[in-house]
Amino acid sequence: MQTKRSNSLLLLLLILAMVLAVADLSLGSVVIPMRDVLKSLTGQGAGKSTWEYIVLNYRLPKTITAILTGAGLSTCGLLMQTLFRNPLAGPYVLGLSSGSSLGVALVILGAAWLPQSWNLFSEMSLVVASLAGSFVVLMAVLAVSQKLRDTMSILIVGLMFGSFTSAFVSILTYFSSAEQLQKFTFWSMGNLGNLSWNSLATLACCVCIGLILTVFCIKSLDALLLGENYARSLGINYPKTQTIIIIATSILAGSITAFTGPIAFIGLAVPHIARLIFKTSQHRILFWATIILGAIIMLLCDILSQPPGTDLMLPINAITSIIGAPVVIWLLLQPAQRRH
Repeated sequence: MQTKRSNSLLLLLLILAMVLAVADLSLGSVVIPMRDVLKSLTGQGAGKSTWEYIVLNYRLPKTITAILTGAGLSTCGLLMQTLFRNPLAGPYVLGLSSGSSLGVALVILGAAWLPQSWNLFSEMSLVVASLAGSFVVLMAVLAVSQKLRDTMSILIVGLMFGSFTSAFVSILTYFSSAEQLQKFTFWSMGNLGNLSWNSLATLACCVCIGLILTVFCIKSLDALLLGENYARSLGINYPKTQTIIIIATSILAGSITAFTGPIAFIGLAVPHIARLIFKTSQHRILFWATIILGAIIMLLCDILSQPPGTDLMLPINAITSIIGAPVVIWLLLQPAQRRH
């Protein structure tokens, strides 16, 4: 009965995600009729050539980016909350976001000390720097995880890495110009609309790799809910599972942050929304639920970030925080036994 109900809910959510995807393609500074959006997607040609150009070259990459971002970050949150058995764990607890921010800060705020050739490919240099920063933190966390057997110690180490890299960002910020600070601030607000098709293909590959790694851990994740010792008693190779979870989270969070900037609250809030809706702790259900719900919420945030018929573009991080923060507050107000 539970499986039938879950499948029905997943189907309804999938339909809702498709409707929101079409709405995201339709709404914006120029409102395009949904019929013309569908014609553009199927190659039949929209009523105006400018509409077709907007849909295929600007809004479609942005919509796909929103879907990938929501699905990837939500999965990261689910993995981290299960591994650390902490309902307030999110995609960036390992310090990956801070590592990415340090990499970008070195390029933007430390541009005066970098070779001039970096400025020729500014957007790509930001992506490379962000990936490099998160990769360095990943290597450090993996090295520490081989020494420490306690998952909570790894969580603390991740937070310390985050504080350490944030300190360097603060130093760079102090010595930077107003123009550099403005550019770094804009990056930190998040942006779904800057990806080319080549960049989008790279992001999609990274997200798919992270999700595939997660699939291999689904059975182990249910056991981890009851603790490391219980998981070991079931014959689960805990160190291997822990490493796969950390790598999957790092690939997902690192690549998404590199291409879109740090997106707040989605990874933290969506897994709890999935548990609330589906009323289950089975990860074979929660995995698909978080992916679809993450895509739905990011699409909704993308729609709200640009009110239809206006040129106003709100930072995507502001919208995700408005939606995500009340969920976290609600979670904190719940009794401890209901947070898991």
